Amino acid sequence: MEQEVKMKKYVYLSMTPESLISSMLAPQDFGDYLAVGAKKRTKGQAMFFEVDQEMLEPGYFPLHIIEKECIPQADGRPKRSKYLSTYRVLEHVPIKALKNLYITTEDGKTLELEKSQYDPQEATPLHLYQQLCPVSPRVASNLDPVAYGKFMTNPSNAVRFPKLVFVELRLGELATNPVSGYSTNLPYSNINHMRDCLIDLQSKESKPTKTIIRFYKGDILFQTIKNGFFVADQENTIFYKYPTLDELQRQHYSWWRSAYRVEPY
Repeated sequence: MEQEVKMKKYVYLSMTPESLISSMLAPQDFGDYLAVGAKKRTKGQAMFFEVDQEMLEPGYFPLHIIEKECIPQADGRPKRSKYLSTYRVLEHVPIKALKNLYITTEDGKTLELEKSQYDPQEATPLHLYQQLCPVSPRVASNLDPVAYGKFMTNPSNAVRFPKLVFVELRLGELATNPVSGYSTNLPYSNINHMRDCLIDLQSKESKPTKTIIRFYKGDILFQTIKNGFFVADQENTIFYKYPTLDELQRQHYSWWRSAYRVEPY
């Protein structure tokens, strides 16, 4: 008799929407499942971290149900998802428990990003951030990513978050010259409002952030990502570097074809 193979059980922190999920699917298959569903009838981007289960708070998350309920289906197929929590998840997941980040296109192609050292190669006075979790405004700022993360998680602020996941987006010439910088190549629908906000930030007479969009409902246009994804709290900032266009074309061609075929909006 063949010995039964025990399937590995993963824990993922999904940002679309914010939730902690146990699954028997490996990251690439899990991304495909989140993006297009089991019967391939849906479409939508997905972003999630693999989480080190050993570093989670057992007193907050019902981790005991993983062994009991994250089990193969009757026909032997792996359990796709067992939700563990959908409320204040990021807040209760230690930053050190976050492993690799996965971003999935609307048709199920998944790109794996590893933690790396953040090295600002293009230091600019102005920045554009898309917050991803636990809230999703788009924000302009005169703070660099590390300073921005600390500002947004500062307990002394009236509005703050215990942790924040965000991505920096391209501003082109507006990052240094919001008054007359070239913007025709930027695929944003509210350029004039963005210019006004950036001009205010450049004067440094206002607070260091300006909201561009209060609630972002669409998917990320991957072409607009400047450097990568950040996870921040008051003590730490971790960075997931986004590949260059050349790296995507040479090393992740299938994902690149899927991600970059979307028309600019």
